[in-house]
Formats: sequence, structure tokens, C-alpha cells
Amino acid sequence: MRIALAGSFAQLAKKAEQQKTSISVPKEPVENPPLEIYMLGNKVLRTPATRISKVDSSIRELAKKMLTSMYSAKGIGLAAPQVGIDKRVLVIDLDIENPATPPHVFINPEIISSSASIDTYEEGCLSIPGVYLDVIRPSSIKISFRDEMGRPKKMNADGLLGRCIQHEIDHLNGILFVDRVTEQDNLKKELKENGFSYKDVNNIN
Repeated sequence: MRIALAGSFAQLAKKAEQQKTSISVPKEPVENPPLEIYMLGNKVLRTPATRISKVDSSIRELAKKMLTSMYSAKGIGLAAPQVGIDKRVLVIDLDIENPATPPHVFINPEIISSSASIDTYEEGCLSIPGVYLDVIRPSSIKISFRDEMGRPKKMNADGLLGRCIQHEIDHLNGILFVDRVTEQDNLKKELKENGFSYKDVNNIN
């Protein structure tokens, strides 16, 4: 049993490493990030992104610029619509303090299936700074996507990574985490205190 468990963990670890991207940029913030992150209220955040037909050097360069902009804002996830780009690309790095940990880059990501079990967890967003509220989401998901070389892949994700992927895929579909918040009084209060308008929320509950 111990040998079998060790083997399965080794396989999972190997698979996880294979899912990580070869794209990498310095994680230190830069004074002038290459891309502007748009805020709640800007219509670009509500426009569904288009699928990418060809993964080439321009897409890889976009991913690099997104990562640099994300690190500069001290975020762990960023979707292309947040920087005003109408493409289905998102980047995630849950270990932004460790230069040795490579980020994730997902191109044309789609959720194939999600668990029946759900979790409630506090979320924030680079497009709504200062606002942190509980959101209910499936505990785990399975996604399909293309990597930075255009290779089709699938992966299972749970925990913080699973939640972050769901949050960023929402961005690709013109949905923000505040749209999923059920506690409306808390939502109105947090938005007002941080200079945002409740009228820019599209409640989908």
C-alpha cells in the first residue's frame, strides 16, 4: 500500500510539473507594467473573449506581458480581458514569492466538468482592488486548454488553483466575482467603501 501510494504521488507530481509552462518572467514588480489593468465599470470587462485559432509567438509574448503586469500588481491570476485584450488567455501563479516556481498559462481554457461539492471562499480581484467577499464555487473542476506551444491538454484542479481557474475563466466570459456574491448588503458596502458602483454588478445568482 505504501509503495502504491508513493507511486501515485510521484505520478501526480510528474503530471503537475508537465502542466506548468515554460514561459517565465522575473517576478519582481516593475515601475511601468506593460499592460494596464482595467477596473470594474469599464465595458471591456464585460465583453466575452474570442478563442485563439493559432498559438504563436505573439500569444506567448502576450502571456509574458500579462505575467509582468500581474506580478507588478501583486496578483495571483490575470485574464486577457482585464488588460483590454479580447483573447481567451489567462495566467496564474500561486507562488509569486518564489522565483523558481513557474507560472501556469492557459489558452482557450474550458471547464469540462465540475464537482457536485461546493466551497465558500473569500475572493478578490485586481480589477476591483480592496474588495474581498465570499463566493460559492465547485470544489474541483476538470478543464481542457492549450499550452503555450498550442498543445491540447486536460487537467484536474481543486483547492486554490481550482478556484483561481474558475475565477479567471469567468473573466473570459465577461463575468466578475462580484456577480456571484450572494450577500448583497456586504457587497454594496464593500464596493462603496472602495470607490466602486453597485450598478456595475451583474448579479447572476
